Amino acid sequence: MSSLLNESDLAHENAVVWLESPDDLDYVRQALDKTPRRRGKPRYARDGRLVGYTELDEHAEADPDSGLHKRRVFFLLPHDRDTAPSGYYAEGAPGEAVDPRTIDPQKVGEKTPRSQLGSAAAIAMP
Repeated sequence: MSSLLNESDLAHENAVVWLESPDDLDYVRQALDKTPRRRGKPRYARDGRLVGYTELDEHAEADPDSGLHKRRVFFLLPHDRDTAPSGYYAEGAPGEAVDPRTIDPQKVGEKTPRSQLGSAAAIAMP
């Protein structure tokens, strides 16, 4: 399980929306972003690309001070393994990286051999 998020942060998630197929990705980075809406594609202001996000149920309350909702986003940066397979993350992965096949609403994604070592290493493991 990722040490960066807690399942209590995800209590009001009711859907994961993928903008790209997670089957083609060894890992995605996950983070909580503050957004003005519960549903729909959130604004994305990082380098790289947004590959997915969660939507919240109607009971999710906005922060009383900011009026914003915490929603999980899934993204990749330009130097991540999918676009730079021989680069910095040819083996290993960033701290917030999880296997997208382990992501469900209200469930923190998990680190797996595939997310941490690459698909070739995961396939070779017994």
